[in-house]
Amino acid sequence: MAGSVTLKLATSLDGKIATASGESRWITGPEARAAVHQLRAEHDAVLVGVETALADDPELTVRLDGWAGPQPARVVLDSRQRLADGCKLVATARDIPTYVISTTPPASRLVAAGVRVLQVKAFGDRPELHDVVEALAKAGLNRLFVEGGGQVAASFLSCGLVERLEWFRAAMVIGGEGRAGVGALALSALADAPRLRRIEVREVGDDLWERYERI
Repeated sequence: MAGSVTLKLATSLDGKIATASGESRWITGPEARAAVHQLRAEHDAVLVGVETALADDPELTVRLDGWAGPQPARVVLDSRQRLADGCKLVATARDIPTYVISTTPPASRLVAAGVRVLQVKAFGDRPELHDVVEALAKAGLNRLFVEGGGQVAASFLSCGLVERLEWFRAAMVIGGEGRAGVGALALSALADAPRLRRIEVREVGDDLWERYERI
């Protein structure tokens, strides 16, 4: 594999990232969010799916007091290039490297805004993730920090691409109707489940930070 992948999850105790209505700010507390920003700073790029980008309009930047280092690139998995012209990622694409991973040729409107569109092979209706990691590595982005959402997390886990998992758990329970931090994996047997080794547990404010690595 060309690059390394770290997956971040910030969930309730029962693994939910939002209520059924989509409310998610803030499940974890300020100490956990600061730790996430530090993790962003340690990677070359922060990656999300287009649904997260459309729903949250995130900046995906490092926002730490006194931070003067470089910003990681922002990457959106966006097969059909649906990222809106007026969103924060597109609006700041000339200031911070911003990539759209598509399965179709680059859209002129995104290119004109300074977005770097990388076309990769399709796997069903989504970008093929091994191709994604390889294409980003060729662009100099070897350390990827995957932040969401649930289906993106499931896809990276299913492909065996996740080398490290940073899981922040808040002391709350949302329930079965909430939105899962990891989407469907289509497992038929426990033997097929992705396996990880817990390497550290620490308290961050009122939350728990669990760190895992691939076995």
